[in-house]
Amino acid sequence: MGLIAGVLGWLLTAFVLLMLARMVLDWVAVAGNLPDWGLRARSFTHKWTEPVIAPVRRVLPPLRAGGLAIDLAFTIVFILALVLRSVAFGLE
Repeated sequence: MGLIAGVLGWLLTAFVLLMLARMVLDWVAVAGNLPDWGLRARSFTHKWTEPVIAPVRRVLPPLRAGGLAIDLAFTIVFILALVLRSVAFGLE
């Protein structure tokens, strides 16, 4: 069980890092133009994180406040991934 929990913990760590990269790249994209490598990196992060976020977003759409939209689905998936990562490493 320890080996499976360890591998799952490291996979969740990689997922959390992808989520952080996605967040930063999305912020930079909103602030201005991304270079080509940034667009490719943003596409990569979306490709690997969107299949997890999209079902949550269908249930819980972004919260709109004027011109601002807060993606609660991203936040929930991020927190859930952190909790699951802690549980997985705790079982190791």
